[in-house]
Amino acid sequence: MEPREKYTKQWIHILTRWRKKKSSEQRRVRIRKSRKQKLLMWWRLVSFSALMQVLHGARKDKKNSTINLYRRMPLKTLSRLWGKFNQMELPIFLRKPLLGLYIWMFGCNLEEAEIEDLKLYRNLGEFFRRQLKPHVRPIDDDHVLTSPADGKILYYGQVKNGILEQVKGVTYSLRGFLGPQTASGTCVDIHNESDEEFQKDLSLQPGNELHHVIIYLAPGDYHRFHSPATWTVEHRRHFPGELLSVNPGIARWVQGLFNFNERAVYTGRWEHGFFSMAAVGATNVGSIKIYCDEELETNTRTRHPEHTYFDKKFATPITIEKGDMFGEFNLGSTIVLIFEAPPGFKFKVHEGDKIKYGRPLGTTP
Repeated sequence: MEPREKYTKQWIHILTRWRKKKSSEQRRVRIRKSRKQKLLMWWRLVSFSALMQVLHGARKDKKNSTINLYRRMPLKTLSRLWGKFNQMELPIFLRKPLLGLYIWMFGCNLEEAEIEDLKLYRNLGEFFRRQLKPHVRPIDDDHVLTSPADGKILYYGQVKNGILEQVKGVTYSLRGFLGPQTASGTCVDIHNESDEEFQKDLSLQPGNELHHVIIYLAPGDYHRFHSPATWTVEHRRHFPGELLSVNPGIARWVQGLFNFNERAVYTGRWEHGFFSMAAVGATNVGSIKIYCDEELETNTRTRHPEHTYFDKKFATPITIEKGDMFGEFNLGSTIVLIFEAPPGFKFKVHEGDKIKYGRPLGTTP
């Protein structure tokens, strides 16, 4: 073999070994890089997941802190001041422009009012509680349940396992809203049984179902409310709670809102069994007045522990006909109806509907 060929083969052999070695090193480098990239990817995923959990918790804590701060605001004091302002007599020359501004802002229909002359309303309170002309709200006789007030349907439906919805997806407790099934006076502890057990204790008639509906009265609505059915009032329970706003936006934000707020819950019987009508207070509602219960005093200065309530059992049950005037708010608020009905009961409204008192709310087969 010639020297040239010999050296060429040697160089080829050396280059081949070097390339194999380099290729092997590159492969090992690629493997290390791949492993490093995988570890880095998993680290990023774990870190991102942990960060999102922290942020979610922070948002939840922030929301809870904001709600707690909102609940600590002196809303009852502000509402009492607003109530006093509502009762201040306005100079005659200011009545028409001020009340006219309110009518324009909130879309009130003055043509329905029994008194259309704004100068005859001495203050804002009288205008809020204005009576309507008799013919503008005919009471529907073809349905067993009619609307007790002018307002907006926030939610309606069947009560299951003792849980009600204040708006879609936001709930509150039937047990917390009505309080224990006792009339023994003042009580603070209402957590002795589950929501499901509480609903069973209502002793509904066999086969009947429990329903509820929430009607929100906006500032521009007619502020008196009426009986939605012919029923007998046997008992009143007054919860001197808070006065948080019941605006639909707040109702979506504050879980269990209606269990926090001051409310007067009237219970009794109608032709299908248990029937309850509750007037729920709200910010700037100076007072709730019930015509058949002059002893009721709301939004007082006295402080009470949370969940405190006061009972009144009517010695003689009061029968109220459908459409009869039941009470009034000083500003917009909420009516909650909870009642049992036979299978096949159907609501004649939808969420978000504007409704007038006396119009159909539901019917039985």
